[in-house]
Amino acid sequence: MTVGVRHRHPRPATPTARRRLPTVLAVLAVVAGIAYRLGLLLHHAPPTNSDEATMGLAALHIARGQEFPVWFYGQAYMGTLEAYLAAPVFALAGPSTLGLRLPVLALYAAFVVLAWRLTLRLTGDRWFALLVVALLALGSDRVVKNQLIAGGGYPEMNAAGVALAVLAYDLAAGRPGRRLPRWAAWGFLAGLMVWVDPLVLPYVAATGAVLLAYRRRELRGRAGVLLGAAALLGAAPLLVQSLATGRDPLAAVLAAGGSGQAAGWADRLHGGLVLGPPLGMGFCSPGHCAGWQLWWAAALPILLLLATVTALRLLRRPPAPADLGHLPSAPDGNCPRSGDAVARVRAALSLALVGAAVATLAAYTLSSAAGRTPVESSRYLSCLLISVPALLWPLWAAARRRTAHLPRVAAGGAVAHLPRVAVGGALAATLGTAAVATAGAVGAAPTARAAEARHAELVAALRQRGVRHVYGGYWTCNRLTFAAREDVLCAVVDDDLRPGHDRYLPYRRAVWGSAAPAWVAPAGSPLATRLDERLRTDPAALDLVVVPGWRIYLPGR
Repeated sequence: MTVGVRHRHPRPATPTARRRLPTVLAVLAVVAGIAYRLGLLLHHAPPTNSDEATMGLAALHIARGQEFPVWFYGQAYMGTLEAYLAAPVFALAGPSTLGLRLPVLALYAAFVVLAWRLTLRLTGDRWFALLVVALLALGSDRVVKNQLIAGGGYPEMNAAGVALAVLAYDLAAGRPGRRLPRWAAWGFLAGLMVWVDPLVLPYVAATGAVLLAYRRRELRGRAGVLLGAAALLGAAPLLVQSLATGRDPLAAVLAAGGSGQAAGWADRLHGGLVLGPPLGMGFCSPGHCAGWQLWWAAALPILLLLATVTALRLLRRPPAPADLGHLPSAPDGNCPRSGDAVARVRAALSLALVGAAVATLAAYTLSSAAGRTPVESSRYLSCLLISVPALLWPLWAAARRRTAHLPRVAAGGAVAHLPRVAVGGALAATLGTAAVATAGAVGAAPTARAAEARHAELVAALRQRGVRHVYGGYWTCNRLTFAAREDVLCAVVDDDLRPGHDRYLPYRRAVWGSAAPAWVAPAGSPLATRLDERLRTDPAALDLVVVPGWRIYLPGR
């Protein structure tokens, strides 16, 4: 007698499981992006500098209740929000570069989570949202510098810009619930960014234009009053300080952008449109772009054009019959938002993100910084990451279309699939290029860790010898003072030993008033060469102490 065996077949995945899978993978991508950046921080990468140390010193002064600066020390623009975020960490755990960077790591986490939500708002496609999150989880040398170095402005801008876009969509589409808090949040963030850094203002203006276009009626009431009051509150530090001192932050920003410095148009166009986009958006190796990595500079204008055409077609499409019930009625008494109306809001917001990206590119290209320092000043394009969902969506939509809907360029076979293969290849190249650049940033981490160890030896050597006051170069001074927790104070000199740019003048006065300050210079630097010449001329004037990577010149006995 043969006994039948019942074979169990695996159950097909349920629609709910298939729906959850991209969300689960997106959560893992977010965690991976945070873990990658935390790993860099624990390896002292990206390397810190005196500008970041200046923000750390402001945080230290705030934590002590010593000072409450509105602007980055030594200038009349760029708010000190990062210092206020780090001050509680310093009060609890003491000052450190890691403590200074933990709040900006939290800002990155907020940015990537909000980018996921924004992508879902704009497209409704969870797999595409996963692609966007995966791209933002990667990070080239320039991108992680923008996101992790607390040097003022850059870590906040992307998180705030995406938050403004999400709030603008929710308000313009008439999503119910918490309407007034959302208006207040949009206004406060907009005002806050006016104080923190004007580079994000194109996104403030673009998302604000969407609100004005779709919720003009609501803005005439309590919502408009609340938005205005919240914006004034966010910008209050700038407004109060400007009124008190009579200084114009806009003039300071233009001066910092090189408005008074000459740069040829060929250099500006090359720096702004060729080098800038790949560097600023994370497609280049540390400190430079290889020739093949510049392909993104050619792709970006095409993506901007495709995204613009896609959004305009949706906006110009004849209205479909009302699909009531897609969203409930807004509490301001307006009609319910139909599915067609929501699609138009999506298109308008996508177009706004494209417009903000174009404005950001144009402003950077017109600045002298694009021509004079294109590699370092490419950080001015960090806001372009906010527009990634709008830029890549046309490619994704084309890649997922059925073959029957693709334009047939020739009869038969694989040629009919060429457009789909091409757009899929462009998406794969985007991820692949960013991954290669990320690997370059990872490879540079041991160098940053070794440099930080040498700097720690410098601080220890000065403390061991009881040195309290030193002269040094700009990129030495505030970094040294912060690392020593102000046990060592440093005043800036240039390579000719003349007074340099001290961002915090009390340090200069303390060093100038010292009886016998020392000198500190990186080994092989022009300042070290000048001090070595003085040592050769008068050996009794200075006593040389060599620390790996550094030279300390003590006053002669």
